[in-house]
Amino acid sequence: MGVGRRLAAAAVMTAGAVLVSGLVSGHAAGIHRSGQAGGAGATSAAVAIHTTPVSARTAVTPFVAPHVSLKIGAKGAAVKQLQTRLLELGYAPGKIDSRYGGTTQTAVWAFQKVQGLSPTSTVSARTWRALENPKAPQVLVPNGKPDRVEVNLTKQIAVLYRAGQVKLITHISSGSGIPYCETATWQGKVQRFCGDARTPTGDFKTTWRRSGWHRSYLGQLYNPIFFNGGIALHGALSVPLAPASHGCVRLPMHVAEALPSLLGTGVPVHVRGKFPR
Repeated sequence: MGVGRRLAAAAVMTAGAVLVSGLVSGHAAGIHRSGQAGGAGATSAAVAIHTTPVSARTAVTPFVAPHVSLKIGAKGAAVKQLQTRLLELGYAPGKIDSRYGGTTQTAVWAFQKVQGLSPTSTVSARTWRALENPKAPQVLVPNGKPDRVEVNLTKQIAVLYRAGQVKLITHISSGSGIPYCETATWQGKVQRFCGDARTPTGDFKTTWRRSGWHRSYLGQLYNPIFFNGGIALHGALSVPLAPASHGCVRLPMHVAEALPSLLGTGVPVHVRGKFPR
């Protein structure tokens, strides 16, 4: 399956998860194209993320919400207002297309979690009010480097800082914490792999990376950026609300496609917290 189809599948699967349980250059509200994702047959996709770091005050401009209830599948001017506001605040709603799909949903989840709201598929009065008076994400490392990533396991979000300001806030799914044993063919041999599916807390740095789909012994990782041995920030076709990985930090596909352009090698990655089950 080509990357374009995988990106479309990611949006569908993310939206389905709701029911079950841009970025490189240009103006803040614009739609931008990242570079080639790498790998044969790879295609670029329109992704939008705030291109200027967001002030710690977070209220970039005054905003008057339409206060209409929105759900997955909604279309129209109110959805465009939602997407534009999320982008302005440093979230990643994907293409500003007036359609409430899977990419916008992951940005809504991230925003709701930062605001202390229970993540939901519905954008209603409480979320609109929060968009009018947003809170900044909690700073996990107050004296951290100006360029860094903070992974909040408690809230299941990651924040990328550039020049000391918020560049990107995204929904994640980290290690499930459920011990596993899986059999896979690796390096030409059938092997059994066991672990605790935990994303360790601590202070790390980004190391090696791969472009496009990278096969590991526990599955496929999209555009992985490793920061702790075999643990990486990477795109996945499923990024549910609950922690679900073997230990890596799963990202929505459109975020993972653009992240390598923003995150270099040797950048600090701070992992804190614990997901309450």
